[in-house]
Amino acid sequence: MLRLFSRAIALAAILLAVGPLAAGDPIRVLIIDGRNNHDWRSTTPVLEAVLENTGRFAVDVATAPDGQDFAGFRPDIPRYDVVLSNYNGELWPEETRKAFVEHVRSGGGAVIVHAANNAFPEWEEWNEIIGLGGWGGRTEKHGPYVRFREGEVVRDDSPGRGGSHGRQHEYVVVSRAPDHPIVAGLPEKWMHARDELYDRLRGPAKRLEVLATAWSDPETGGSGEHEPILMTIEYGKGRVFHTVLGDNAGSMKGVGFQVTLQRGTEWAATGEVTSPAVSAEELPADRAAHRDPDDIPPAGDGWVAPPRTVPTSIMTAQAPRLPRGVRQASS
Repeated sequence: MLRLFSRAIALAAILLAVGPLAAGDPIRVLIIDGRNNHDWRSTTPVLEAVLENTGRFAVDVATAPDGQDFAGFRPDIPRYDVVLSNYNGELWPEETRKAFVEHVRSGGGAVIVHAANNAFPEWEEWNEIIGLGGWGGRTEKHGPYVRFREGEVVRDDSPGRGGSHGRQHEYVVVSRAPDHPIVAGLPEKWMHARDELYDRLRGPAKRLEVLATAWSDPETGGSGEHEPILMTIEYGKGRVFHTVLGDNAGSMKGVGFQVTLQRGTEWAATGEVTSPAVSAEELPADRAAHRDPDDIPPAGDGWVAPPRTVPTSIMTAQAPRLPRGVRQASS
């Protein structure tokens, strides 16, 4: 039934093709899920709500099928401004991999959330797009560690495994690039909700900028380093926002996770952030602020999305909106 529905709306898109979207249209986001060593069934609805409840984003979900149908998993990536990966599992089919790489290389946005950086350790383009990753047999052969030491970001080529974390706990996130649009207007320091704190990530780290770090405390099983928490990567003409936050639906209720996801996704799509500043009262450093995604306020009246920078060559007809909870089926 969903397959027929998907084909019907695809046909409608062709008939209604009008070229690139106008500046005031919502940013189109495609979440890819269906495989993960984390509970994607509970986290994807939170990701969807965190974005859509602002009114700035229109979100669809493509869920990778099980079994033999996986070979036909081909989400319609070119119809979206941003692809958000909540996926960690079997390597995507070749056609899907090529479409994703072309999307980013040509100017489309990508957002990498938490365990999505565990995926695809041997896919070279993926590792360049995400900058840093963990697990999956990653070692120094995959690239350096990236840490913040003595006031600067350093690349550490020491041998060792890629990816680990200690016990879940609340921790302070510290901005290291306060002028970047994603973190500009946020407090310099804020307490994140109880979550995993990834450490020892490693990868190519090309054209990577660390926006924020957190101290990985040995007392909680951490590395004893200031580890990257929020980062951006440039790949071709595209922009990538990578957050290691968001192990579970509870940690995604942290206000810090929500506002950085919203701002990072908008930046990945447009290169700008129009969200208002967030005060230290709203995002304090001495306690974690939580919010149900259903309580996220919509964008203010008169908000207009900035013009997209995705080339017209990959922005064809506007994809019709799927109802909340309806997943995009593969062809």
